[in-house]
Amino acid sequence: MQYSVGVEYALHCLVYLIDIPEDSSIGIKELSFFQGISDTYLSKIFTKLSKAGIVDSVPGVKGGYRLAKSPEEISFWDVVEAVEGPKPIFQCKNVKDNGYLYRENCCSAPSFCTINLVMLSAEEKMRDFLKNKTLAWLNEELNRVLPAQVREDTRKFFSKNNM
Repeated sequence: MQYSVGVEYALHCLVYLIDIPEDSSIGIKELSFFQGISDTYLSKIFTKLSKAGIVDSVPGVKGGYRLAKSPEEISFWDVVEAVEGPKPIFQCKNVKDNGYLYRENCCSAPSFCTINLVMLSAEEKMRDFLKNKTLAWLNEELNRVLPAQVREDTRKFFSKNNM
């Protein structure tokens, strides 16, 4: 299993939106420049985040994006689901029904697949874990693990580009 790098870019960019004043936004060009990626690619990610209600799009010359909810209300899982879609990670194809014994009608296929149940249970545990990690938690964690100067320089970068 692998999430696309879009999830990582989304989470990083959303953290930058936490500290901006309520009446401002950050443009895709600034976010993509800061991350070193194309604005077209990041724009596609932010379109998904907007459709999911995680960010609001602000039109106009000084437009861009801002959080649509408080950082406490946006979980890692919300971002994963917005970027990757709601489809389950494990896609059971009922492989068991093609097994030799079932093809030969020697026994009847059970109504459930144990493998599918285990995989769905594991996915549920991961989903619950990611639902308990919010942007607010991430922001606090970054304040704890990153040098204060890095956080300050990041805030300055986005504040000078939006004034």
